Amino acid sequence: MVGKQDAPTAVAVVDLDGMVSGWSEGGRLLLGWTAHDAVGRPVTDLLVTPPPPGFPEGRGAGPTQSVALRHRDGSAVDAVVTAQPLSGPAGRALGHVVTFQRWGRRPVIADRAFEQCPFALGVYDPELRFQWINASSGRVIAHTEEQVLGKKYREVLPEFDRTLFPERDDKPYTDKLSEVARTGEPARLITVFRPSGSDYANAWATSIWPVRDGEGRVRAVANWGFDMSAEYWARQRLLMLNEASGGIGRTLDVTGTAQELARTPVPGFVDLVSVDLFDEVLRGEEPPSVSAFTPGETIEVSRAAEHSAREDTDRAPGRTMPVSHAPGSVAARCMATGRSTVELVAAPGQGGEWAFGPGLAADPAHWPPGNPVVDESLAAVGLTGRITVPLRARGALLGVVAFCRLERPEAFTADDLILAEELTAKAAVAIDNARRYSRERTTALALQRSLLPQSLSNQESVDVASRYLPGGTGTEVGGDWFDVVPLSGARVALVVGDVVGHGLHASAGMGRLRTAVRTLADVDLPPDELLTHLDDLVLHLASDLKPGDQFQPTSESGATCLYTVYDPVSRRLTLASAGHPLPLIISPDGTRTPVAAQPGPPLGIGGLPFEATELELPEGSLLALFTDGLVQSRERDVDEGIAELQRVLDCSATSLEALCDTVMDAMLPERRTDDAALLLARTHALDPRHVADWDIEPDPAQVPRARKFAVDQVDAWGLEEASFVTELVVSELVTNAIRYGEPPIRLRLIRDGSLICEVSDASNTAPHLRRARAFDEGGRGLLLVAQLTQGWGTRHTTNGKTIWCAQALP
Repeated sequence: MVGKQDAPTAVAVVDLDGMVSGWSEGGRLLLGWTAHDAVGRPVTDLLVTPPPPGFPEGRGAGPTQSVALRHRDGSAVDAVVTAQPLSGPAGRALGHVVTFQRWGRRPVIADRAFEQCPFALGVYDPELRFQWINASSGRVIAHTEEQVLGKKYREVLPEFDRTLFPERDDKPYTDKLSEVARTGEPARLITVFRPSGSDYANAWATSIWPVRDGEGRVRAVANWGFDMSAEYWARQRLLMLNEASGGIGRTLDVTGTAQELARTPVPGFVDLVSVDLFDEVLRGEEPPSVSAFTPGETIEVSRAAEHSAREDTDRAPGRTMPVSHAPGSVAARCMATGRSTVELVAAPGQGGEWAFGPGLAADPAHWPPGNPVVDESLAAVGLTGRITVPLRARGALLGVVAFCRLERPEAFTADDLILAEELTAKAAVAIDNARRYSRERTTALALQRSLLPQSLSNQESVDVASRYLPGGTGTEVGGDWFDVVPLSGARVALVVGDVVGHGLHASAGMGRLRTAVRTLADVDLPPDELLTHLDDLVLHLASDLKPGDQFQPTSESGATCLYTVYDPVSRRLTLASAGHPLPLIISPDGTRTPVAAQPGPPLGIGGLPFEATELELPEGSLLALFTDGLVQSRERDVDEGIAELQRVLDCSATSLEALCDTVMDAMLPERRTDDAALLLARTHALDPRHVADWDIEPDPAQVPRARKFAVDQVDAWGLEEASFVTELVVSELVTNAIRYGEPPIRLRLIRDGSLICEVSDASNTAPHLRRARAFDEGGRGLLLVAQLTQGWGTRHTTNGKTIWCAQALP
């Protein structure tokens, strides 16, 4: 058996009569017949089955089919037979030389294996001349072996113009062949190109190795390659989905997310993507219900994004275009049914199967019901295929997306539909998140703007201007705020604060703090006392919450606040800070006035004191109150920002409004992540001639003299029409101070935007309105003051209290 398995080739000489006239030793080894046994017998006696027609003459046209030979022991030996004519002198035919090769012999089976290999096999000389190719390789290059043998690669396959045919670029393959021939180092590569005569781009995995002679010299280059298009495009789809995971939804902006969806699949998957959204989605509102669409109704949407491989058609954020989808259109049907549609120009191939290019046959082609649809009208608008997918998230319909191919002839596959739906699903969730964020941001911003001062009232003591800018797109609204509060005695309070966190909670917390500051300012508390009461209020708000409350901790906890009071009579500024940056003060000569104050703890800490600082300002000083969002960013710390703000502030600027714009433009980066508030104030000093005061002895006999002093001063100011009321209120306030207060007693008149009358004494007891009975002799004085004046009140000082009232000037 070993001899039979390893038997060499048998050779027999057959004469013209078909008789064996010669027999080789290989025949004995192969079949067991000796030359004595075989010579003189018909060659057909060596066959198990009847001989093929024309045997052995017909066996000379190359390799033949196998035949069964009879071994001497009676067994059959499968072999292939080759016959070559045998000629004598003058070309006289003498018979045939017949060669028998065992079918299982390695050289024969190897030839057949290489020839029938589904991989493309080829051998080139070092100059890249074809030496051999198998049938698969011939099909790839659309040439037979006879057509290419001895020719150079570029003689058979000229190099394509890559500017015209980028998908047919096989230069990486030929470059690698030359490199292996030159270096003798094997190589592997993956090339994607469209073979000549094919409508599909194929991905080929190729291995190239050198063929060396006995002395180690490179005599040829061999390669094998196989079409891995199915695996390659499946990998590309996964890569695109991975890219979409990181590239779609990076911003909380509806149109920005739509643009990300439009850009991601171009040009790797399709050539044109359009994203249409309902206007309600763009506005951050709830999208319309599908049940709201009536049959035959045109669906109105807006083109939020569009991107093409031919030219950049991206729409700027916020720029949309109205689009109408007629009843019965593919987009309208998709939105109504919630199912995707694939449209192709090409018709199905024979047998009703869709024809796909080489390498794509491995792709799943199990289409969902109703897909694909042949629509020859696509060609009229320059398309070769289109996938329309409804944009749905959390059960809501947001719009529709169209994935289009323009010039590439590849037909969409079922895998392409899956990819389009996956991309759309990822984008739909991101768009819906952006829509929900936009709604909350709009609500928070509206709430915050409603709680901030709509306009700053004109003050005689200061000129003011302010700016507030929320964080950039994709960031939540913060809790920055500011206020200007008129106080008694022509004074004014300038306030700025920052609530930690973002969103509705921060806006609501800001509103509560601003209201509390306004209320405490009306009591006319000093800045340090006001912050102490504000700190207590924040602690009480936190203690009122139940455990597990969704609003715990309160937004006000950790908030900061800067409270300043400017008196134009004394030109003194008093301030206290609860963890907030101190103001910048620029003197009229442009130098910075240092503020030697120590900010206290943020609000909500409790148990720690706040310190008030007082300093005198030259007239015309510029005050800048701000939040950290103005001076702090990712690019710079707070100290650097404050130094930059000081550089930008120009005390000589004639318009505070223009200076506000200059500061905001210079300080805020294009992509800011926090909101910023700025309050500018230029101080004025009240003319000393508009202030008059008198010391009054604690004697009721001094009341007429105080009335006369007041009336004379009012007449001197040219305010004769206010003399009567001034005489009444001075009489009442001075009488109360003498009767119920403690010396020293002082009367002061201030002519500002109004006529202010103040009476101070050393007592801390504050008067209050009461309802006098019919026969009471007193109790009507303050009621009279309240009725005759624009307002009245009490403020406590370190030396007692001051009762004041203000009259509107004629």
